[in-house]
Amino acid sequence: MDNTSEDQALLLLNNIEVVYNQVILALRGVSLEVKKGSIVSLLGANGAGKTTTLKACSNLLQAERGMITKGSIYADGKDTTNLQPHELVEDGIVQVLEGRHCFAHLTVEENLMTGSFVRKKDSRVKIRQDLERVYTYFPRIRDRRKSLSGFTSGGEQQMTAIGRALMARPRLILLDEPSMGLAPQFIEEVFEIIKSLREQEGVSFLIAEQNAMVALRYADFGYIIENGHIVMQGEADVMRERGDVKELYLGISEEQKGTFRDVKYYHRRKPAFF
Repeated sequence: MDNTSEDQALLLLNNIEVVYNQVILALRGVSLEVKKGSIVSLLGANGAGKTTTLKACSNLLQAERGMITKGSIYADGKDTTNLQPHELVEDGIVQVLEGRHCFAHLTVEENLMTGSFVRKKDSRVKIRQDLERVYTYFPRIRDRRKSLSGFTSGGEQQMTAIGRALMARPRLILLDEPSMGLAPQFIEEVFEIIKSLREQEGVSFLIAEQNAMVALRYADFGYIIENGHIVMQGEADVMRERGDVKELYLGISEEQKGTFRDVKYYHRRKPAFF
């Protein structure tokens, strides 16, 4: 493997293979990278392998009887394949799961505070300062901070989940389907906040998303995954203008149907990073 590539990437997946229940091959040869300070979108339909890819990065596969059987994952040049999930959080790699998963019986503020549990060396003053910083980015949830999370809207829960991740002081947030179930105005608001966090805080993002139109507008780089395999990659603004991407993922053309492999513009991606 190219060590120079490792040094340049905050996160590097190198030819990852994931199997569930020792039988089901979910990912095959997935390679991608997230550079420091970048937003990377992982696009694909339901069941394509987006969530599995993110859970491989955060080492949450074992909870679902999954395991990485081939390949390696590096964060800042360090092999993280065998680290425990809480060790990754302590190292600044935090996942926001699909469906938000807020604690419904806790208030919004209590949910946010759970994100700081790994920061055992930081003072209460420092954590409170970070809580105020989260409220600066999410003024909507400041107003709801004393409300039970279970009684807030889907958009407010998504903001709470991202704010909870920020309380861990992350370098990289793995964000799974942030637009799922949200009204259009909430989707734009969430992605604008993601953009601000990258620009002002230097947080990098790997975002698994079906809403390609929004994801590619805010991302620097994009990957398309299909049937557990990366079939395309490129600069986000270039991908947004490709005819095949527009047709299959942006819904602009109705002339052709089928999978991404069936579209005439498709060119098979060359293997990367190995």
